[in-house]
Amino acid sequence: MGERIRKLFTVTPFKITVLVILIALTLFFVDVRFIKFMELKALDLRMVSRGELPSGGETVIVTVDEKSLNELGRWPWPRTTVAKVVERLKAGGAKAVGFDVVFAEPDENSSLKTLASLGSEMKRLGIHDRQLSSLIGRKQKGADTDAALAQAIARARNVTLGYFFHIQKRDAEHMTERQISEGEKYIRNSRYATVKMTPESNDSPIVPAYAAVTNLKAISAAGQNSGYFNAFPDSDGTIRWSPLVIKFRDGYYTSLALSTLMQYLDGPMLTLNLAEFGVESIRLGSIEIPTDESGRLLLNYLGPAKTFPHHSAADVYANRLPAGTFKDKIVLIGATATGIYDLRVTPFSAVYPGVEIHATAIDNILHQRFLLHSAWTMFIDMCAIVLCGLLIGMAAPRLKAVQGVLLILAALTVFVVFNAVIFSRLNIWLNLIYPVLTMMTIYLGITVYRYVTEEREKKKIRGAFQYYLTASVITEMLKDPDKLKLGGDKKDLSVLFSDIRGFTTVSEKLSPEELVHLLNEYLTAMTNIVFKYEGLLDKYMGDAIMAVFGAPLDQPDHALRACRTALGMMEALKTLQKKWTDEGRPVLNIGVGINSGDMVVGNMGSEMRFDYTVMGDSVNLGSRLEGINKEYGTNIVISEYTYAAVKEKLCCRELDMVRVKGKKLPVRIYELLGEKRDEAKWRDLIRLFDEALALYRQGCWDDAMAAFRKVLEVRPGDSPAELYLERCVELQKEPPPEDWDGVCTMTRK
Repeated sequence: MGERIRKLFTVTPFKITVLVILIALTLFFVDVRFIKFMELKALDLRMVSRGELPSGGETVIVTVDEKSLNELGRWPWPRTTVAKVVERLKAGGAKAVGFDVVFAEPDENSSLKTLASLGSEMKRLGIHDRQLSSLIGRKQKGADTDAALAQAIARARNVTLGYFFHIQKRDAEHMTERQISEGEKYIRNSRYATVKMTPESNDSPIVPAYAAVTNLKAISAAGQNSGYFNAFPDSDGTIRWSPLVIKFRDGYYTSLALSTLMQYLDGPMLTLNLAEFGVESIRLGSIEIPTDESGRLLLNYLGPAKTFPHHSAADVYANRLPAGTFKDKIVLIGATATGIYDLRVTPFSAVYPGVEIHATAIDNILHQRFLLHSAWTMFIDMCAIVLCGLLIGMAAPRLKAVQGVLLILAALTVFVVFNAVIFSRLNIWLNLIYPVLTMMTIYLGITVYRYVTEEREKKKIRGAFQYYLTASVITEMLKDPDKLKLGGDKKDLSVLFSDIRGFTTVSEKLSPEELVHLLNEYLTAMTNIVFKYEGLLDKYMGDAIMAVFGAPLDQPDHALRACRTALGMMEALKTLQKKWTDEGRPVLNIGVGINSGDMVVGNMGSEMRFDYTVMGDSVNLGSRLEGINKEYGTNIVISEYTYAAVKEKLCCRELDMVRVKGKKLPVRIYELLGEKRDEAKWRDLIRLFDEALALYRQGCWDDAMAAFRKVLEVRPGDSPAELYLERCVELQKEPPPEDWDGVCTMTRK
């Protein structure tokens, strides 16, 4: 019995996996606020990374911007000005016009009150002037700017008026029952005409309102249509949803976006379908709009501000826009000027015009570009949590440490990419955070478990050897303790040698402290480049550096890594040279030699002290190539073996066939110039140099010298070309033997 209980509470990777999955599913159902916040931000990132999408072209925006305020005066404008804009839009062929503003108060620019007061004062004073009274009456009719706007709206017959609801009860406490009832009458034309429900239907998830702030009576009566422009940000302040239904008293009301779209589509049937969980769907004619249980549409933002065309109200008023700008368009009117800007936060921007959110909802519905997120996507999310968790839980215990890291990175990458593709291609919002957290937690849990139970011995080895062996060697030892013995393996590797030119001369000019500082600065920069390309820093030899690529970790592209390290060293050196020049310090120059081939790699030394390094003829050749730079005036020389591995990715020019000191067989050497993508910079140089080199090897000294001079025209001061000119002169004086093979024999290292 005791043994069974002990086994029950014994921790295993499988139990860790199951426990984490159960916790993740529980948190998913509870909908933890912090994790939900993370998922919302991940949704924003997917939307932004997807990039901008073109709008359908039906919707344009007329803005009350800085230009309009400068030309037409401060906001609010006289209602006659707004009326003129409405008339211009009607004349321009706009099919539907929506106001993202509300005209709830009488026009403060109107002189109606002043004229009425003047008439009352005349009566009080007993002044009876029939002509003056008639004139005041006529002026009163013309001064009623609210009536002028109402008449313009009535004539246009294409205007949807905006209003907003008080959602908080305290905000409506200052309003009387009569005011609330009157407001209800003014917005009756924005009620859902058809509401389908069953006895089990439940409307409690729908946002309730306590009062409506509407347009003036005359203006409301003139409008063909109306809709609220309330917006409800998520907990982080970002607007991701457009509420398409709000309940007010016994009615259900439509948003400005939906009402304006109805106007544009010539009034198709709008149906609200209620189910036991809340809103099931909203249907506009043949378009079924997917919403959540509250009747909110998940907005599929197309891009940052001005994704939809913006036109200044001043240009509309002055009739400066090309004919046809508003022909058969949906026109939304809203404010974007500083100070009256309807600021909103969206996934694309923290400063986004509120009126453009309505435009986004209209475009989403009109073109049915909906982001799908419903009960069935939640089921997929739960399946993803379970399956992804089991994948990591089953695979991680069977893999070594590095393989486990690669597994979790690959699994996370594949899942994130898959999730992003589903989002961008199918417009489906699948949960990203819960499956990712599940995989990471399971992996970390199993890793900790293995560390505690299986890695203790390795920890002891690491502690014992970390002070006198490099970290990469320790890692190899931990993988295979047999590597503690002396000896090594034969592998195809690349070796890099670099050395400072004239370092002895430079050191004589500096104090010991200055020399150490200069050398440390140089070695740090060069070492960082070696590590960037995952090379093994074999050793420092005074001012020289030796690095190995392809060991202890296998790197099939070791030759390319070595060459790019050399190019990186030269770039870093240029930066240091400029800095040293500015500081008045000596400027260093270096030579780099690279060779690839079979080398013996492993622990070399004595039984008491050894080091992880490489040995062999290929290593010696790499060292000789570094010194060859002095002969040709170059910075980077690579062997023909390295060249064969990198010629498709990098630009090189053949320098010579040389027989280095200590070797009988010649080797072809190349100067490394740069990346293949920059080949245009060296194309002429390489071509001309190859032609000149061919003439040189044929013994055509005069033609060769002419060809090398052409090289110098392309690249003045080219050291290899100048060297060959000198050789040609010497060989003309003392011709080589008949069996001359064109090989240059080096007599020094």
